Amino acid sequence: MTDLFSPIQLGEYQLPNRIFMAPLTRARSLAGAVPKAGLKAQYYSERASAGLIITEATAISQMGLGWLNAPGIWNEAQQKAWSPVTDAVHEKAGHIFIQLWHMGATVTPDFIEGKQPLSASNVKLEGEFRTPKQRKQTLVEPRAMTLDEIKMVQDEFVIAAKRSIAAGFDGVEIHAANGFLIDQFIRDKTNKRKDQYGGSIENRLRFCLEIIEKVSKEIGAGKVGIRISPTNTVWGLSDSDYLKTFSRLVERLNEFNLAYLHVLEPKPNTDHFIETIGYITPKLRELYKGTLIANGGYTKETASKSIEANEADAVAFGSPFIANPDLIERFIENAELNTPADDSLFYTNEAEGYTNYPTLNQLRKTA
Repeated sequence: MTDLFSPIQLGEYQLPNRIFMAPLTRARSLAGAVPKAGLKAQYYSERASAGLIITEATAISQMGLGWLNAPGIWNEAQQKAWSPVTDAVHEKAGHIFIQLWHMGATVTPDFIEGKQPLSASNVKLEGEFRTPKQRKQTLVEPRAMTLDEIKMVQDEFVIAAKRSIAAGFDGVEIHAANGFLIDQFIRDKTNKRKDQYGGSIENRLRFCLEIIEKVSKEIGAGKVGIRISPTNTVWGLSDSDYLKTFSRLVERLNEFNLAYLHVLEPKPNTDHFIETIGYITPKLRELYKGTLIANGGYTKETASKSIEANEADAVAFGSPFIANPDLIERFIENAELNTPADDSLFYTNEAEGYTNYPTLNQLRKTA
């Protein structure tokens, strides 16, 4: 019987288990969005027993970066800093994909020299972000991208993917979730365009699907995954028909033979579930012909049930990996999990709350 600890074929890779590490935006980068190589190498290699590590969201361009101390992969210095991280994971026989993002309308002007952020349309989202000027800045109205800018950003995804492979990553995950740029094109609340990238569902999916096609052509579809969050309402985002929109997206994704589809959606009776919208992952599972990763507040027990019931092929865990670098071993032994430190340490630029959580072996040695 297939369970959490069964191996799985993902694209061209044979992975040892179905417990994946979800992308977690943890900062820890230097000026210029250059990753702190030593710190990140330790952090990710400590978690190399995960079936697959998916890194934190990593910006494809300066205009796409609006998260303080988050990393990038658009230039040589950033690429060079990522190489020791992938080396460290591979030395422990791990596999690691990098998540690529453009934040679109959620980039605040402080990050881009006072410029207006880019999006599908000039629809202002809700929220605020800490900025390099050591203040919180409220989201502003973005500028609708021109057709030339759409092509430019698509090309930036391709360049970032090429740099990622050159840095030693096993593949890339296209971040089309959580209300960022690609999601802003998909949803009809934020996409009010009248050209070939707006209006109908097919048109609103075009930006996303062209990115997938171009990146897949460049590095191979077996090294490309995509993450979606179909019922997420972060930043005030919404859609008039979640099921119809994302069902069509999943149907179209079948054309590419990708490494995986990663669906972030809380199950009923879990935190963040929105009863008025419903739970559509089962429908997407039915439609998608490839490997599906589920994500949304799972425990070992609920994840095991989902795998055994064939509701997903793998399950991605987020916060449990923050405090438990040896999460797989703890699951195998049914051991108690470490509790994460105060969440004020989640997004600092230091080692505390990042690489100072003890493993079971360390705890046993000090007992």
